[in-house]
Amino acid sequence: MTTEMDVQWKKQQKVYESSDSEVESNTDTNTSLRISEELSKDSGLSDMENPLKKKPCREDTLPAVATNYRNILKQIGEDPNREGLLETPMRAAKALMYFTKGYDDSVTQVVKNAIFNENTDEMVVVKDIDMFSLCEHHLVPFMGKVSIGYLPTGKVLGLSKLARIVEMFSRRLQVQERLTREIAEAVWEAVMPAGVGVVVEACHMCMVMRGVQKINSMTITSSMLGVFRDDPKTRSEFLSLVR
Repeated sequence: MTTEMDVQWKKQQKVYESSDSEVESNTDTNTSLRISEELSKDSGLSDMENPLKKKPCREDTLPAVATNYRNILKQIGEDPNREGLLETPMRAAKALMYFTKGYDDSVTQVVKNAIFNENTDEMVVVKDIDMFSLCEHHLVPFMGKVSIGYLPTGKVLGLSKLARIVEMFSRRLQVQERLTREIAEAVWEAVMPAGVGVVVEACHMCMVMRGVQKINSMTITSSMLGVFRDDPKTRSEFLSLVR
């Protein structure tokens, strides 16, 4: 289904193709001037100059993000006008917006009205929640499993909301250590339990596809709050359940 954003991008592509032809026929001086003018269209300072300016809708930024991807293709030596790459900048822009959609959500929005009064103080554990995120250092994926446990004090959280909390924080640029802590703090904020425990086990593509290239390495992080941190027996019970 073709959206208005796709139509705008196709129109912009025609402008780029025409511009690319002109650049090839101009002198190096004219090319430099054109590039400078294009870069000056969004210096990144406009928001600083007008702090009251309304933040644009993320979908409205798609053409600009696609333009940046198109420039990257050119800078790595590719031809963004060849058949296989014509739609790649917009596809990549849409993918990036999906990968980072967690910035649009908050704990309040995710939890909504799924907090219930329940006379229980026994541990609640949801284990092996699938997680996919982007490493903020290299913008490559890391993925794995999240296990969450908490000790209610009269309120419980809808089970699916635990998975949605994981989704919200993982769909941002992340490091695993912070992701683990943010999930724990969100559960704590939502139902104020006696304690929260979170364990994340993930494989990082920044260690697999580049650098040390250790394909079998896994990173395990944990965050313990309340009695999960203070009481060794409670912590041990939780860890035995999520193994």
